[in-house]
Amino acid sequence: MAGHTENEITIAAPVDLVWDMTNDVANWPRLFSEYASAEILSQEGNKTTFRLTMHPDENGTVWSWVSERETDRDTLSVKARRVETGPFAYMNIRWQYHEVPQGTRMVWTQDFEMKPDAPVDDAWMTDNINRNSKVQLALIRDRIEKAAAERGSVPTVTD
Repeated sequence: MAGHTENEITIAAPVDLVWDMTNDVANWPRLFSEYASAEILSQEGNKTTFRLTMHPDENGTVWSWVSERETDRDTLSVKARRVETGPFAYMNIRWQYHEVPQGTRMVWTQDFEMKPDAPVDDAWMTDNINRNSKVQLALIRDRIEKAAAERGSVPTVTD
């Protein structure tokens, strides 16, 4: 069995601002509440390889892994995957951005499978990702909307 999640949020900000802020991996610790650090390991064209380190969990464990993401500005999409998979057999993430009258709709789709010896199964991780994605998406929305207000940016939809 594999896990699959899809979560989305609409951000009252222009797509250019949402794109720029959410694809600035080095600044993710200021955008997401769960990351203590984001270290860029390499950048080649539209592909970035980076290490994410989370804040300690309730047991004091610090989780860290290497991922890579490839942006495609023309299609307003990003493909990402964990290079160091940890308890996952694989983890693939797709970010999609859509210009809508209210601003920008951002959609996260995650496809993954837990390793047989992982401490949790696919169903547990699916629920965990769904819960956490809602928290992180709301936080990202609030931070980007604040930045948009400070810049006097209003959503614009092009045909």
